[in-house]
Amino acid sequence: MKLKSLLLSALLALSWPAANALAAAEENPVQAETSQGIEITVNVNSASAEEIATLLSGIGLKKAQAIVDYRQANGQFQTKQDLTKVKGIGEATVAKNEARILL
Repeated sequence: MKLKSLLLSALLALSWPAANALAAAEENPVQAETSQGIEITVNVNSASAEEIATLLSGIGLKKAQAIVDYRQANGQFQTKQDLTKVKGIGEATVAKNEARILL
């Protein structure tokens, strides 16, 4: 029983740094990706709904299509904040994707 406890303690100690890194990546996916040398950006004035949904955090296909529809009806976005004019896109979503959004 003592050996089992010792092995469990060792396993937990070894996995602790990996668990912390995973938690940090989930909290701030943009920072995690750029810290690994990967920059993910999307031009919301030219990207398809599928590209927007794939590359922006918290944007599904339905919201991405709303972005494309708004762009087609009203012209290109002039600022990142203009995305909040699209129904379902709030300031928090824009802030979360600030580093990814290109115009």
